[in-house]
Amino acid sequence: MASLKEVRNRITSVSSTQQITKAMKMVAAAKLRRAQDNILRMRPYAQRLSGILANLSSLTEGSVTNQYSEKRDVNRVLIIAVTSDRGLAGAFNSNIIKAVTTLATTKYSRQLEAGNVSFLTIGRKGFEALTKRNFKVIGDHTGVFTNLSFDTVRAAAERAMSGFVAGDYDQVDLVYNEFKNVATQVVRTEQFLPIEEQPVEDSKATNLVADYSFEPSKEEIIKELIPKSLKIQVYKAVLESNASEHGARMTAMDKATENAGDLLKELKLTYNRTRQAAITKEILEIVGGAEALAAK
Repeated sequence: MASLKEVRNRITSVSSTQQITKAMKMVAAAKLRRAQDNILRMRPYAQRLSGILANLSSLTEGSVTNQYSEKRDVNRVLIIAVTSDRGLAGAFNSNIIKAVTTLATTKYSRQLEAGNVSFLTIGRKGFEALTKRNFKVIGDHTGVFTNLSFDTVRAAAERAMSGFVAGDYDQVDLVYNEFKNVATQVVRTEQFLPIEEQPVEDSKATNLVADYSFEPSKEEIIKELIPKSLKIQVYKAVLESNASEHGARMTAMDKATENAGDLLKELKLTYNRTRQAAITKEILEIVGGAEALAAK
């Protein structure tokens, strides 16, 4: 049985840990509110931009050649993995690492064996995990979440886009955590490049758009919108991941705080039992000594 001093030290240690996890939960909750507001504002914009692009593309009837839609035989692949810079968020990062590893070893097993699967990481945890597994990481974008903005994310999107246009990659996939609620984050794997054809949202809306004259032309508008839409897609994924990270950390710290409370109850019970046993032992020794003296 542990001594009273050892139990007291453990109680002090667990109490300190509980205070830290409780503080981290409160910080994560405050950051989550801001991150949730950001992604809720971004989603309608990103969806509307994709819808406008799909409607305009349908009006050109294939007359616009788009370098980001070129389909090739998939021999070289780039996977963009969005994780976080910090841990203590439950299975948030490990789910992404598992998803990208499974994607590379199953869907792109042939390309992986040939050494033609590359990774671009956003977030320090993804970079560390993939390099430790000896995967081919062509670049990492750490510190993005310190000052999260469109400009800080744009560099990663442009690197993937320029690599696709140059022929360095035949397909680019994007893997990230989509925010559902505080307790639920869903791992999403999306084809980033080449751009997949999207159905027109509404035939009536399309007919309405066709009655307008465009300045500049529809073709020029599409060529401007496509790169912007792609960058917005990556930015939206990072915002989703950021909100998911804070939600996962808040949940993990809440659970850790509860577990610390349960452990404290057990330790205090153990402490009281140990203390009672020590007192009882001392009383028995005193009584035994008194009886021995009386016998003399």
